[in-house]
Amino acid sequence: QNKDHVNSLNVFPVPDGDTGTNMSLTMRSAYKYIADELDETHIGRMSTGLSRGALMGARGNSGVILSQIWRGFSKSVADLEQCDARGLAVALAAAADTAYKGVMKPVEGTILTIIREISAEADAASFDSADLRVVLGRMIARGKEALAYTPEQLPVLKQAGVVDSGGQGLIYLF
Repeated sequence: QNKDHVNSLNVFPVPDGDTGTNMSLTMRSAYKYIADELDETHIGRMSTGLSRGALMGARGNSGVILSQIWRGFSKSVADLEQCDARGLAVALAAAADTAYKGVMKPVEGTILTIIREISAEADAASFDSADLRVVLGRMIARGKEALAYTPEQLPVLKQAGVVDSGGQGLIYLF
């Protein structure tokens, strides 16, 4: 639904206008894997399937980073049947860590910054509330604040008058 908007923001690392398409194809592959292969309610098994599907269908830099986010998340919840607010926070910390480690030269002002900020807010929020809706709301709010700041972190974004496309895509996903 939002891929064209994300594509229109794409100026880093190259202005090829495909971040939204790549993220969409990656998530379609992730969904297809769990829809076709799994009949699960176990969060660990479902997220492992989501991670596999994302990895197999990863397209472009944004898709590969997104698959790394799901890889870190799924490893954290692998043994969990359900996930509470603390489990979500821990899984998002693992997601951010895995994504950063998966990039040879991490650049701030990108999807990496957004997942790190979302993770930090999930951690703080999970100590204030056990309600996943509250935690998710705070995560998205912090992610949007971090996204708005990306042009200050990456001059190419400021020059083009846009926010980071991968970061925007991640906000849409959450």
